[in-house]
Amino acid sequence: MREQLKYKKRVVIKIGSSSLTHEITGNLNLQKLEKLVRTICDLRNQGMEVVLVSSGAIAVGRKSLGLIERPKSIPMRQACAAIGQANLMMIYQKLFSEYHQIAAQVLMTKNTMIDALSRHNARSTFEELLKLGVVPVVNENDTVSTYEIEFGDNDKLSAIVAALIGADLLILLSDIDGLFTDDPNKNPEAKFIDIVPAITKEFVSMGKDAVSGVGTGGMASKIEAARIATDSGADMVIANAEDTSIIYRILSGEKAGTLFLAHKNADFDLLDYLSD
Repeated sequence: MREQLKYKKRVVIKIGSSSLTHEITGNLNLQKLEKLVRTICDLRNQGMEVVLVSSGAIAVGRKSLGLIERPKSIPMRQACAAIGQANLMMIYQKLFSEYHQIAAQVLMTKNTMIDALSRHNARSTFEELLKLGVVPVVNENDTVSTYEIEFGDNDKLSAIVAALIGADLLILLSDIDGLFTDDPNKNPEAKFIDIVPAITKEFVSMGKDAVSGVGTGGMASKIEAARIATDSGADMVIANAEDTSIIYRILSGEKAGTLFLAHKNADFDLLDYLSD
């Protein structure tokens, strides 16, 4: 089943806040960022179309302001996002340019997807950028929207983007190895799940775990992302971002992370997933 991952052409890669920052200081992990960008540029050199969905704006803004803890009020988080998004994109632009790769910032809100014209325009923009060989770097527009702030560290957004552009693979890079039968941090008997053929109620219940300290997305949001991606016709993999070269292992068909198999829903409509 993993053999099919070798032939993917349009891939969305999402990386979470906790995977972009150093655990102790909360500062950006520049070595990991550089390696991620280099990997994406190498995939582009192979002829693959890649979209990067990157969290981290609030975390970067928080550090810029010298805040020790994650702000609790939404207005303060939005202020952090406004500062952090500019800084984060500046770093991405610099890193991508080192490999002669053009990157573009795409900020989205839930309303972008709900409105038919905005959704059409967003899809057209992505298509044109990919046609031009550009790597879109996507984030929720936290300065005007509280959707991602409240609901899931871009997990769902990345799945929505994958569905919107007809991607054939979504890779969620996080601080976990994949899906387990229980929270492995609390239950040493928890077993790793290699492949999920279909998302049943049993798998949904497995996702009800605690969120991380830096990001906002727990396993529940990743299961929801898997439901959107697989229903739209894309395979999805949850993998550990500790070493971003795991992307190569995934795309070479190796056993890495948990693979959720696509099962195209003939009646798929993005609006059905935005009303949750």
